[in-house]
Amino acid sequence: MAIEYKIPELGENVAGGTVASVLVKKGDTIVKDQPIIELETEKAVLEVPADQGGLVQDILVQAGDEVTVGQTVIVLGSAGETPKATEPPVVPVETPKAEKETLPESRPQSPAGELIEISVPELGENVSGGTVANVLVAVGQTIAKDQSIVELETEKAVLEVPSTTSGVVVDVLVKTGDELTVGQVILRVESGAAAPQRQEAAPAKPQAATQPSPQPAPPPQPSKAQPAAAAADTSRPATAESDMSRMAEAASDRSRVPAAAAPSVRRFAREIGVDINSVVGTGPGARITIDDVKAFSKKMHQEPKTVTSATLSAAALPDFSKWGEVERQSMSKVRDKTAVHLSMAWQTIPHVTQFDKADVTELEKLRKKYGDRAQAAGGKLTMTAILLRVVASALKVFPQFNASVDMGSREIVYKKYIHIGIAVDTDRGLLVPVVRNVDQKNIIALSVELSDIAAKARDRKLTLEDMQGGNFTITNLGGLGGTAFAPIINAPEVAILGVSRGAFEPVYADGQFVPRLMLPLSLSYDHRVIDGADGVRFLRWIVEALEQP
Repeated sequence: MAIEYKIPELGENVAGGTVASVLVKKGDTIVKDQPIIELETEKAVLEVPADQGGLVQDILVQAGDEVTVGQTVIVLGSAGETPKATEPPVVPVETPKAEKETLPESRPQSPAGELIEISVPELGENVSGGTVANVLVAVGQTIAKDQSIVELETEKAVLEVPSTTSGVVVDVLVKTGDELTVGQVILRVESGAAAPQRQEAAPAKPQAATQPSPQPAPPPQPSKAQPAAAAADTSRPATAESDMSRMAEAASDRSRVPAAAAPSVRRFAREIGVDINSVVGTGPGARITIDDVKAFSKKMHQEPKTVTSATLSAAALPDFSKWGEVERQSMSKVRDKTAVHLSMAWQTIPHVTQFDKADVTELEKLRKKYGDRAQAAGGKLTMTAILLRVVASALKVFPQFNASVDMGSREIVYKKYIHIGIAVDTDRGLLVPVVRNVDQKNIIALSVELSDIAAKARDRKLTLEDMQGGNFTITNLGGLGGTAFAPIINAPEVAILGVSRGAFEPVYADGQFVPRLMLPLSLSYDHRVIDGADGVRFLRWIVEALEQP
């Protein structure tokens, strides 16, 4: 029985995308969760996995096609069918004889083991790829599952990409400095193999043939090294009738997707500085048209206080070399993303920063008293660890600080979980790993987890999961100095707490001045969600909790 696989939901406000490459071909036997196409959306390049295994009977899309959520992209045969039932469509009529002779080698597995391709995984929202900072394995090396294979510098951080399998590395397809995209193959691994004899064969799909082809020239043409071109050659439907069927189905699917927009409309919105997700569509099926974007832009500019999340532009710089020697260096991806993200946050979020000081004299005594207990558990009892627990309690009392703003639907998203990001200064730039379920952990446990996070950040061991899902951020600059600062909110969060260096100050009490250790705190919050009075109440709640340990 034939099974149609359709494009799944791709995320909020993502109605579809462009096929970047097709990763399977007719006749392939695939397994559940195996990537079948690379899809370029407005937010990222995604690998779309199969929701079940089977034999690929038909492929209804090719590289460059525009597809929508719910559109059928491949047809699978049931598990009981054999590969031979779908072998004839694999070889086009015009395929040269020499090329046909090499195709059977891609079917069976090598006695030594299965050849598996390891690709760049999904890197997070709005991250479509990165630069290879370091290759950590070599051809012939035996690696284990979850072993780091490359360091990848993305727009957000330098991340280690782990292997999804164990075996012997037979081919490394990248080098330091290469630009990679999500879904691009990094290396090939032979599970259970003893030696990598096939690295120059460059097979089109994961193969296990151990003998090199007698005609080495033809196979590279359908090679995965050029996935988009290969997909275009092998996955085009055979008849005009199937093309028309695809177009009719795509049109039907699009009509069911609300608030969708064509790539040309999205491009136009970006060019004039309009957030497409804030526009209400008036076209068929609530699709957003260019006129909708123009109307929104006109309304936006008629309201002087409305700030757009537009693509940032910069004024032209003068020729500095007229006054002396200069040197230009390209921004790293981390620095570039930081610049864009924080500039966008500053322009789109109405910031208010509230300052206060907490008398932590008694708290500091307790911190030193119980420091040994945290150290025995493997952590360090720091002010940040204590603040984590205090802030978690405050977020329960003030839920508007544990929220996000959806201006597209004019809604506030209140989160029932408490994950807090901790800004970490590293030699690669600012990273913000996330401590999860803070409200469910005591201060000793949080101390241990913070120590682990710091070590992972120093050793470049932070995973993608470590960096995602935060609701609130704490940034502590007290170890470096300073008396106060106004931190920028880490969108889509709505607040951030800054901590400066504590110092002894004279405090008037009981008719005299006494020295007290005062800790400066800075709370920046989103005025769209949080009123000034609530900002003061939230910060005072934290101050009083610190002053009464």
